[in-house]
Amino acid sequence: MSLSKRLFPFFLPRRLAAIGLSLTLVSAGLAVPETAHAEGRIRIAEQFGIVYLLLNVVRDQQLIEKYGKAQGLDIEVDWTQLSGGSAVNDALLSGSIDIAGAGTGPLFTIWDRTYGRQNVKGVASLGNFPYYLVSNNPKVKTIADFTEKDRIAVPAVSVSIQSRFLQYAAAKQWGDKEYARLDKYTIAVPHPDATAALVAGGTELTAHFSNPPFQNQALENPNVHVVLNSYDLFGPNSPTVLFSTEKFRDENPKTFQAFIDALNEAAQFAQSNKAAAADTYIRVTGAKIDRAKLLKILENDQIEFTTVPKNTYPLADFLYRVGAIKHKPASWQDYFFEQAKAVPGS
Repeated sequence: MSLSKRLFPFFLPRRLAAIGLSLTLVSAGLAVPETAHAEGRIRIAEQFGIVYLLLNVVRDQQLIEKYGKAQGLDIEVDWTQLSGGSAVNDALLSGSIDIAGAGTGPLFTIWDRTYGRQNVKGVASLGNFPYYLVSNNPKVKTIADFTEKDRIAVPAVSVSIQSRFLQYAAAKQWGDKEYARLDKYTIAVPHPDATAALVAGGTELTAHFSNPPFQNQALENPNVHVVLNSYDLFGPNSPTVLFSTEKFRDENPKTFQAFIDALNEAAQFAQSNKAAAADTYIRVTGAKIDRAKLLKILENDQIEFTTVPKNTYPLADFLYRVGAIKHKPASWQDYFFEQAKAVPGS
């Protein structure tokens, strides 16, 4: 039985949704580009997992609206959820969204491709989180143990932060020329579906480069184990960020600043009150996760909620070195807007 048929129960609904999104984006791309809307509206795309918890807090407490009113502005906020950096990048470039939430991998890709044109840059970090590559194949102890019989789930093949982490690990293992060696084993599957398939077993999907809380839920199964921790590659780092176009930032300065202020308040709230943050995540996302288990994840010392980007540059430097991006950033400040440069990031 083929892989697609055996994974049918797990991710067909979202795959169909993704197809619908792709058709929409193609249509948008063929149409006349959307004109910039006036101050007072912002459209935000998030993905799956507690790495987007700051956005959950912003939404739950209506913080953008709060800071907009402080400037005499009534801001309309639209929220959407996508899966994978490719879909998020397409949505941003088509004019369907204003703020993109994705990994630093997709940020580097779109920053490079829009350099000197739309000038997409980072807005803020969403925090520091370890990402685990997990597997239910007992023979896979390290990345060197993957074979043609294995398939590794990632949000987006090649460009997602999980894919970029895997490429970085492959380069450390076999050299820069072999950085894409494991790409042929990766398939694009949303985190919830990949977790369900991995835990259930019985398919060619034997690994998942995940994020919290999905990696923690998978590890509750005794047949699932950690193959790689992203912190082993870079140390603590900001894998997930928010980014936007220069046009949106310049034409909507009050709305943009309200968004920044909202994020900063959300970060202080989440970092200082993990219990309330857990309640917010469950309430906003509707996640079916035990509150005590979620709180344990949030209280992990390796997780920090902050808008300050940390340790992002090593991956950017690597991607330039292997030719995945054409422009070499001199520092992390090259791919973040000025608002982020006021803080001691990296």
